[in-house]
Amino acid sequence: MGQWQHLLKQSIVHPGQLTARFPGSGAGLEGVVQRYPMLINPYYLNLIKEVDDPLWRQAVPDPRELTDVVCPEDPLAEEDLSPVPNLIHKYPDRVLFLVHGQCAMYCRFCTRKRKVGTKRMVITEATIRAGLDYIRQTPAIRDVLISGGDPLLLPDERIDQLLAALRAIPTVEIIRIGSRVPCVLPMRVTRRLVAILKRYHPLYLNTHFNHPAELTPEAALACGRLADAGIPLGCQTVLLRGVNDNPEVMRHLMQGLLCMRVKPYYIFQADMTRGTNHFRTSVATGLTIMHSLIGHTSGLASPTYAIDAPGGGGKIPLVPEYILERGERMVFKNYCGKVCTYLDGE
Repeated sequence: MGQWQHLLKQSIVHPGQLTARFPGSGAGLEGVVQRYPMLINPYYLNLIKEVDDPLWRQAVPDPRELTDVVCPEDPLAEEDLSPVPNLIHKYPDRVLFLVHGQCAMYCRFCTRKRKVGTKRMVITEATIRAGLDYIRQTPAIRDVLISGGDPLLLPDERIDQLLAALRAIPTVEIIRIGSRVPCVLPMRVTRRLVAILKRYHPLYLNTHFNHPAELTPEAALACGRLADAGIPLGCQTVLLRGVNDNPEVMRHLMQGLLCMRVKPYYIFQADMTRGTNHFRTSVATGLTIMHSLIGHTSGLASPTYAIDAPGGGGKIPLVPEYILERGERMVFKNYCGKVCTYLDGE
């Protein structure tokens, strides 16, 4: 058993186990865990400095998860967009392929909170075969995003087989992996795993960091191994109340990601997922944060701020307003408030 499997096996899954590190915590959370499971591996637990800090809020259940009457269970209508189980075909040329039902930590704001880590998420060899068959039979699909759960928790051999099967489909041009492993269990990114991934270019990996405290030496090592293997890395950060809804925190996160060779890709407005309403901020908060990034730091550190529209509407970019007047003579306000003009083309 490798280091990462050993750590995963030692994960805490009951609120009472929190008291060993945080005395007096964990009370009254049993009902939450019965509905939405809890799993925090020792690596991420050790990053939490105190009760209710930004990492605690991401990992530890909250009674408010059971009192959310605003958000639906499946806000993105994934179940309605699944032609076969565990495959979501929302956009014309790409699909989301769910290949594993567990994660190295159960994030409390998860879009698939309704089923990840529960018996409701049934992934078998048969469902994976059905997904592969659908992709083979649908030549419009040129881009496959592998997700879950976390696909990098699959054994190395299974990852190899899955990627080989996808790469053998002539119409599949791009393979992407969505994984929070580089953040929450970076020791899973072994040299052996990276050697396997490297065989299947063009392959991209989108990971998920939400706070500068997650940018550890271990995470940097994992990301460095992936980058050295020629795998482009992107980060899909979620805007979360009490975690990163602050311009300075977000700027430090974006700049720190670049230092780890991870390109900030998206900042997502939190999905309207049942049990997560207490994490949601206003869109105005996100636009303020974007205004603090654009022009004030490198464009590389300024991701796209977007909302994944409820009901399967897809991602919609949200941008601060810089246009003051439209017409032959365009008038703009730049990042520091200066008024600029531009003669529009034909």
